[in-house]
Amino acid sequence: MSQQWKMYVVECADDTLYTGITTDVERRIREHNDSPKGARYTRSRRPVTLVASWELGSQSRAARAEYAFKALDRTSKLQHLDTDDIFALVES
Repeated sequence: MSQQWKMYVVECADDTLYTGITTDVERRIREHNDSPKGARYTRSRRPVTLVASWELGSQSRAARAEYAFKALDRTSKLQHLDTDDIFALVES
């Protein structure tokens, strides 16, 4: 059975957004908050809070969505979060 890959967005304590991909969002949030396995970016910005996550199926599709999302400015990111329109990033 193949793993379902997800893209997730967290808000850090300094109000910045961090985006990543994983097969286990809950584990990844714990790592960001409590473990040295959290991303270097989030380690100095704890705690992080999950804002949104989307199941995208394959790792490559999740990575494409992550790349496209990270390329957006903050205003555009927030608009995508408000409309839950992340799939348009993968299809474009």
